[in-house]
Amino acid sequence: MQKNVMLDKDNQMGDKAKMRIMGLDIGSHTIGVAVSDELGITAQGLKTIRRTSKGADFEEITKIINEFQIGKIVVGLPKNMNGTLGKQAEIVLQWIRNLKEEVHLPVETWDERLSTVEASRVLLEADVSRRKRKKAVDKLAAVIILQGYMDRSKNSDDDPSF
Repeated sequence: MQKNVMLDKDNQMGDKAKMRIMGLDIGSHTIGVAVSDELGITAQGLKTIRRTSKGADFEEITKIINEFQIGKIVVGLPKNMNGTLGKQAEIVLQWIRNLKEEVHLPVETWDERLSTVEASRVLLEADVSRRKRKKAVDKLAAVIILQGYMDRSKNSDDDPSF
């Protein structure tokens, strides 16, 4: 049986099952961060980064990559409701191009339409206070983005027709 292997950022072979995935929800003032478990089954909210500069963003993301041995990054892409890319999507795509130059990891996008709305709904249903919701919504949106990506990837891997 062939083992799932991939190259990490240092072009070292590794067991794909032990590589974590990072999910990011990029906003103009904050970045919600989530990471997967080592098997890529569940996403956990990690933190919300307060954006101060591109360099500071990338420095904080690099620390997380190293700490959690991240092998791939999934970034929410804010498409318009009709599926087209607007101004915010173009800003995120440029940010992704810059990120790729810094971290040298595979970066994929995931349609994030309504992820923040879903995160807000979950927090409202959990009766979280407005102040706490504001702090948690971006992190939870990153969880929703990452979990959606992993669920789709898992279903694609399980389908023998691929």
